[in-house]
Amino acid sequence: MLGSFPPSKKRWCMDFFYPNFNNDMWRIFGLVFFDDKDHFVDLERKCFRKDDIVDFLTQRGIALYDTATAVVRTKDTASDKDLEVIEPTDLDALLARLPKCKTIITTGQKATDVLCAHFGLMQQPVVGGFVDFQHHDQSMRLYRMPSSSRAYPLNIQKKAQAYKPLMLRVEG
Repeated sequence: MLGSFPPSKKRWCMDFFYPNFNNDMWRIFGLVFFDDKDHFVDLERKCFRKDDIVDFLTQRGIALYDTATAVVRTKDTASDKDLEVIEPTDLDALLARLPKCKTIITTGQKATDVLCAHFGLMQQPVVGGFVDFQHHDQSMRLYRMPSSSRAYPLNIQKKAQAYKPLMLRVEG
């Protein structure tokens, strides 16, 4: 699962992927797998329960990373539209470390753009859809899922509905 890049540290509630408490990714995971948007949320501290998230992802075989290792934020926002990728992630090296990976999920347009450019994909998947492609001798599938940002114009229940069939299929 590849996102773009985290917001500035001042917006973090934990040192992990999707660290902004206003981002809905961990609430989406809670809804998809536990029918509880607060499953990974520590409401009292207004943060996510990182250890529970890491344990869950490890058990399910879900890997996360960013599509960029260096960026410039053109404005003081967490928005991908204000994000300029300076150094994309070495996706070939990343996939070499995950030889069983056959499915990649992007969680926003910027991540999808970076991934498609890297693999030379002429057709991008629509939100909620996928495209098949070859990476070396391996068949791969790229899914483009709705952004977990609250700025994305879809409520959390509908985002979870979009993620659920994919997550349960990938998990199985």
